[in-house]
Amino acid sequence: MTAKLVPGPDGEKILVVEDDRSLREGLAMNLKAGGYRVLVAADGNEGLRRAFDDAPDLIVLDIMLPGLSGLEILQELRERRVEVPVLILSARDQLPQKLEGFGLGADDYITKPFDLKELLARIDAALRRRRLKQRDEATLSFGDIVIDFNARTVSRGGRDVATTPREFELLALLVRNPRKAFSREQILREVWGYEYEGTTRTVDNFVVSLRQKLERDPQNPRYLVTVRTVGYRFDP
Repeated sequence: MTAKLVPGPDGEKILVVEDDRSLREGLAMNLKAGGYRVLVAADGNEGLRRAFDDAPDLIVLDIMLPGLSGLEILQELRERRVEVPVLILSARDQLPQKLEGFGLGADDYITKPFDLKELLARIDAALRRRRLKQRDEATLSFGDIVIDFNARTVSRGGRDVATTPREFELLALLVRNPRKAFSREQILREVWGYEYEGTTRTVDNFVVSLRQKLERDPQNPRYLVTVRTVGYRFDP
């Protein structure tokens, strides 16, 4: 039986990092029933990789995991300025453990065993806060460039810059994740989708186009920077 959950807008992605198979699969089933896209990881190393590679909208994170612990994952995410909401699951219910989790940047903490409806309600609340924050950050500026995410427009020095839908989505992905290096494969998945059959060269061509439109010196970019052997990142 699944618990009722308000569907997530646009299929928000939730990563569940939990080594207990029955709990992991149960959470995934309930979240999918609520309209969310669900990613799962059974150990800490896979959880950290998926947190970076798949850019989830929220992470449900167990503390006691094979490999990296949940707290180590959380610390790594925050040190690298990944602001994804993290809800910790733990059998450790003492105040010092909770304070440690919050001190590392957890957004919520729920102890096992837990009521499924309460967990789903907390997930929904965390995602609502995230959506409100994103609406408050509807525009972003750097240098003389302004991006309006609601209107999907870009201007430079007060003049409109024409961008294609794919160019805008690529730019939005990078600028919303400052200093995070994205591989070309990651960018293809996030912007073009898993069904796209093109090559990573497509990403290079689009980055070149954006640099020509936005950088003062496209040959020596200030903002859309190449990460050698990896891909690209945005330096604010």
